[in-house]
Amino acid sequence: MRPSIMLFGDSITEESFGEGGWGAHLANHYSRSADVVLRGYSGYNTRWASLVADRAFSAIPASAAVAAVTVFFGANDASLPDRASAFQHVPLPEYRDNLRAICALLRARWPSAALILVTPPPVDERGRVRFPRNGDASGLPERTNEAAGRYARACVEVARQRGLRAIDLWSRMQEFPGWETAFLRDGLHLTPTGNRLLFEEVVFALRDANLSLEALPADLPLCSDIDPDNAVRCFEEE
Repeated sequence: MRPSIMLFGDSITEESFGEGGWGAHLANHYSRSADVVLRGYSGYNTRWASLVADRAFSAIPASAAVAAVTVFFGANDASLPDRASAFQHVPLPEYRDNLRAICALLRARWPSAALILVTPPPVDERGRVRFPRNGDASGLPERTNEAAGRYARACVEVARQRGLRAIDLWSRMQEFPGWETAFLRDGLHLTPTGNRLLFEEVVFALRDANLSLEALPADLPLCSDIDPDNAVRCFEEE
């Protein structure tokens, strides 16, 4: 059975199948080995995601060969409670609890799937001010990098406590000079370069879970393995 890799997250996941998106890169990378299935919900925080997670995956049966799920929330939870995006804010303790609940649901549904938590990315506050949200005229960003960092650390902590893999995108991006504009197009969402970095990090995490391209069999025989004089035998199921 051809395995699936599920992507569950907010807008950074929803738009990941766009041109140059990290999900599109992933689908291309595993084009002959696995189906990459998108479940991205722009604007969602973990509170809302935990309420709809079961419905979001209802079309994927528990018997499906789900090899891995990325869980990528936190950018909206980390919105400041006294700024323009306050309606998306989720307090840090609840964020932890919601992540645990989402992971428990996914683990119960697909016990053998590798769960990979992705932290929110860093925030370029100047970039956010240049792209004001919800008519905010204060001149202040509705998110800060400091707040995003607290949620990123909480995400890594939940992964460690649950024995799961984590991609610390917040820390990883800030290792590079000029990350603010190299990786983020509006102070939060990813540029093609930022998408490429996240794609590479996801591939590393999947490799660590023994789900590398080399470890997964190709779906149906490769053209080079087909005997043109006896193609029927090549396509017989073992």
